[in-house]
Amino acid sequence: MQPADPDIMIERLVVVTLFEGVDLLDVTGPAEVFALLARELDGPTGYEVVLAAETAGPVRTSAGVRVLPDATFDDLAGRRVDTLVVPGAVEVDDARRVRALVDPALVPRVQALADGARRVASVCVGAHVLAAAGLLEGRRVTTHWSTAPQLAAEHPGVRVDADPIFVRDGDVWTGAGLTACLDLTLALVADDHGQEVALRVARQLVMFLQRPGGQSQFSVSVEPASATRRMAGLRQHVARHLTDPLTVPDLAAHAHLSERQLARLFRAELGTTPAAYVERARVERARQLLETTDHSLARVATSCGLGTTDTLARAFRRQLDTTPAQYRERFRITA
Repeated sequence: MQPADPDIMIERLVVVTLFEGVDLLDVTGPAEVFALLARELDGPTGYEVVLAAETAGPVRTSAGVRVLPDATFDDLAGRRVDTLVVPGAVEVDDARRVRALVDPALVPRVQALADGARRVASVCVGAHVLAAAGLLEGRRVTTHWSTAPQLAAEHPGVRVDADPIFVRDGDVWTGAGLTACLDLTLALVADDHGQEVALRVARQLVMFLQRPGGQSQFSVSVEPASATRRMAGLRQHVARHLTDPLTVPDLAAHAHLSERQLARLFRAELGTTPAAYVERARVERARQLLETTDHSLARVATSCGLGTTDTLARAFRRQLDTTPAQYRERFRITA
């Protein structure tokens, strides 16, 4: 893959591959993000998004919806691809086991399109196609959690990490499952146009540019929706005041409850204690900072309300069984 020359390329050609059985959201999600970008920029985006397939006929997606390609792969011969987006497809057996599918005919097409592209991205289990094309060897990548073991087993030279929502390793981007295609595409937009523009597009999508709980497919503090307005208010209060003391007396006073009533409320709704919940919320904030910034551990500890690096380290050991430094090394979005 080669860097783009902005003096030569005015329109950045974004190619999304189509094939029979492709996951519909993997195709339409990225296309929608690029379309909303035009609304936010109120003019040309610099992208030309093309859905490409082997033939010009309708392609049946996993949802049964047929999509008409804009071009065939042969039509793109000689055109310079800026960004190649490769969706995926799965099959589910009678035991509800999920397995990623790779169309052998698609692999050489992806190899050819990627050869001159500035960057390549896979959506969900599209990582299996990139791996079959030899584009992931030696790289850290992610995919949908359900097929991560399959990807690791079939391609031992690929460093598969099933936790992040997306991973960038050089000029290769890989995204996790389904709606994470929006996060991934927003990251591509941010890389080209800046965070402020990507945030505006995220608002149009009614989603977060950075998901609460960090860029993880599995967040330790994702709780069920609160059953009572009082608990919802308490959780919002904790999230907005992580650097405050947030002791049990503080929380009880905020909720106009006795400390015993507060403890019963947390136990009934969240199955934990107020102190344990506050620590989890602070660890979640620390995870975000470790994933997305170069802040020192001391600054991270202060910013999330844990105070010192020793307290931060102890909290990470309790919650995640790792150290903050090890967590950052593993889960940084960029490699």
